[in-house]
Amino acid sequence: MAYFLSTHLNSTLWKLKPLALKTTSAGALLIANQRKYSSKDDAGSEYLHRSVVPTMHYQKSLPRLPVPKLEDTIRRYLAAQRPLLNDEHYSNTEKVAHDFQNGIGKQLHEELVAQDKRNKHTSYISAPWFDMYLCARESVVLNFNPFMSFNPDPKPEYNDQLIRATNMVCSAVRFMKTLRDGLLEPEVFHLNPAKSNTDSFKRFIRWVPSSISWFGAYMVNAYPLDMSQYFRLFNSTRIPKPKRDELFTGQKGNHLLVMKKGNMYVFDVVDRDGNLVKPSEILSHLKYILSDSAPAPAFPVGVLTSENRDVWAGLREKLIEAGNREALGLVDNALFCLCLDEEEMRDHIHISHHMLHGDGCNRWYDKSFSMILTKDGQAAINFEHSWGDGVAVLRFQNEVYKDSTAKPLVGPKTQPATIDSASAVQRLEFNLNPELESGIVKAKDNFHAAVSKLTINAMEFRKGGKEQLKKKKLSPDAIAQLAFQMGFLRQYGKTVATYESCSTAAFRHGRTETIRPASIHTQRCAQAFVQQPGQHSVEQLQGLLDACSKYHSQLTKEAAMGQGFDRHLFALRYLANTKVVVPSLYQDPAYAAINHNILSTSTLTSPSIRLTGFAPVVSDGFGVAYGVHDNWIGCNVSSYPNRNVHEFIQCVQKSLEDIFTVIDGKPINSSSV
Repeated sequence: MAYFLSTHLNSTLWKLKPLALKTTSAGALLIANQRKYSSKDDAGSEYLHRSVVPTMHYQKSLPRLPVPKLEDTIRRYLAAQRPLLNDEHYSNTEKVAHDFQNGIGKQLHEELVAQDKRNKHTSYISAPWFDMYLCARESVVLNFNPFMSFNPDPKPEYNDQLIRATNMVCSAVRFMKTLRDGLLEPEVFHLNPAKSNTDSFKRFIRWVPSSISWFGAYMVNAYPLDMSQYFRLFNSTRIPKPKRDELFTGQKGNHLLVMKKGNMYVFDVVDRDGNLVKPSEILSHLKYILSDSAPAPAFPVGVLTSENRDVWAGLREKLIEAGNREALGLVDNALFCLCLDEEEMRDHIHISHHMLHGDGCNRWYDKSFSMILTKDGQAAINFEHSWGDGVAVLRFQNEVYKDSTAKPLVGPKTQPATIDSASAVQRLEFNLNPELESGIVKAKDNFHAAVSKLTINAMEFRKGGKEQLKKKKLSPDAIAQLAFQMGFLRQYGKTVATYESCSTAAFRHGRTETIRPASIHTQRCAQAFVQQPGQHSVEQLQGLLDACSKYHSQLTKEAAMGQGFDRHLFALRYLANTKVVVPSLYQDPAYAAINHNILSTSTLTSPSIRLTGFAPVVSDGFGVAYGVHDNWIGCNVSSYPNRNVHEFIQCVQKSLEDIFTVIDGKPINSSSV
C-alpha cells in the first residue's frame, strides 16, 4: 500500500522537465489564509519557525504529473509479469496486452490525455485515486490506516504521559499555525543544499513570482514538492456515506478531541484571537481528563468508525436522528484526535498492534490523524489514508518530534494552571437507542474478529546496512527488496506479485507510483542463492547482486518520475468503467494476479520514527514496513493465518546474511534456516 512517503526521490529529480502550470485549489485554500511573510511574530511560542519563503510559494509552478506513453506502459507491464508467469501464460498475457495497446487501450489513452489537458490544475491520477479510497467499503482499520510511532524523548522524565501529551499538542498547534499563516518552510528536496538551502537563496527566491518560482529552484538543483494535501491535516474527518464517503475539512474548530477509556472530551487549544492556549492550561485540562473517574462506556461510539463503511454510514444517520448531530459536529471539526491510553507497552510487537489498531474503543479512526499516547509515554500517529499518502503526515511528525523534544513548553516541574478545567473541558454524551447499542455491539465483535487474525513480527539485521552497501555501489533499497524476494522463495518456493510505494510528490497533485521489485533479475538472483547453492562463484553472485541493484534503481527512477505502469493502467481502467465492455486486459487473470500483492512493502527512515506498520493488503499476503539504516536493516512484518510471518522473518534474516557474506567476498553457507 501507498502508506508512507517513499525515500526514492534521491538521484531522480534532476530529470524533471520545466512545464507551464496553474494554481491548485488546495494551494489556493492555504494561500488565502496566509499572512504576508513580512509580518512579525508577536508571540515567541506561536510558531515553529518563520520561513522567509511563503509556504505555498512554489505550488503554482510545480510540474505536472506526466501521462506515460502507452507503449512504454505496456512494455513495463509485461516486464513485471515475466517472472510471475510460465511461458504459456506469459504468451497469452503478451497477446492480450498488445491487442489492448493497438485497440481499445489506444482510444482510452487518447481520451485520458485529452482529459488531462483540460484539467491542468491537477493530475490525471488525483480524482481516480480519491475515488478508489472513498468508494472502498471495507473497514479503514487494517485495510487502510497505517501507523508511525515516535522515538522516545531523549530526556526520560519528559516521556511521562501527561507531559509528553501536552508538549506534543502544543507543538501540533504551533505547526498548524505556522502552516496556516504561510510561515512553514516549503517542502523542498535539495540535491545541492550548499547552494539552495541557504539564507541568500531564500531571500532571492521569495521575490520570484510564484508562477515561475519552481524554475528558480530548479536552476540550483532544488525540487519543491507538492503540498496540496497539507490543508487536510487539521479539522478534517472522513464522513461515511453510502457507496462513497466524503472528506470534510472545517475552518472554525479551535478544539481538540481527546479520548480516554472510550470517553470523548473536547476543549479549546486555540483562543478567540487565534493564539495557542497557555501550555499550563492545556496541561491542566489533560490532567483533569486523565484523572476523570468516569467508567468506560458500555457502548463506545468510537468503535463504529471501525465498521464496514456502508454499515457505519447507516448508523451515523441513526446517531443524527437520535439527537447527536452537535456531538458529531464537534468530533468532525476537532483539530485532531488525541488518544490517551491506559496500557503500558511491553515490546515492539505490542507497540505495533496497539498503534495499528488498539482495542477499537478509544479511537476515532476517521479523523485525518490521531495522536496516541500510552501510559508509559509511547507515542504514535495513526492516520486515515484517503486524504493523503503520508507526505504531509511525515513532515508533521518530524516537526512535532523536533519541536516537542528540543523546545518543550512544559516540564516535570511545570505546575498546571489554576483554572477550572471542569468548566473548560466538555465530555461528549451520546443519545443511544437499542438499534444503535446493537450496532455498537456488532462493531466490537467484528473488530475483535478481524484484529485477532493479525500477527506481527519484527527483525533487526545488525551485520550491515546502508554504509556498507553504498561502498560496494549497491542500492540499499534494492538489496532490502531482494532479501524479501529471497525470503519468500526460500519459504514458499515461488515469486509473487510485489508492491513498493514511491512518492510522486515532485509533481502537482502527485500521489504515488508503484515500484515492482519482483523482476527477472531478482528471480534469477534469488534462485541462485536459495535453490542453487554451490553452483555459482562468489564473483558470479556479486554480478547478480549488481544486476538487481541497477535494475531496481532504474525502476525507482521511473516511478519517481511518474513513469511506472500501475497508475496509468489504473486511470485507463477508471475510464473504461464508463464503457459498455470491459477491455480484455482487465479480464486477464494475470492482471488480477499482479494486483493481488502478496508482498506489500513500504520503506521509511526518519530521526523521529521508531516503528512503522500496516496490515497485509490481501488475506494471503505480508505487510512489510522496513528501513535501511546506516549500519543495520529493520523490518516490521504483518500477516494473517494464511501465512507464517515468523518463518518469513527467519528467511529474510538468512537472505540478508547470505547477501552480506557474498558482498564481503566469502562463499555462502548453503544450510537451511
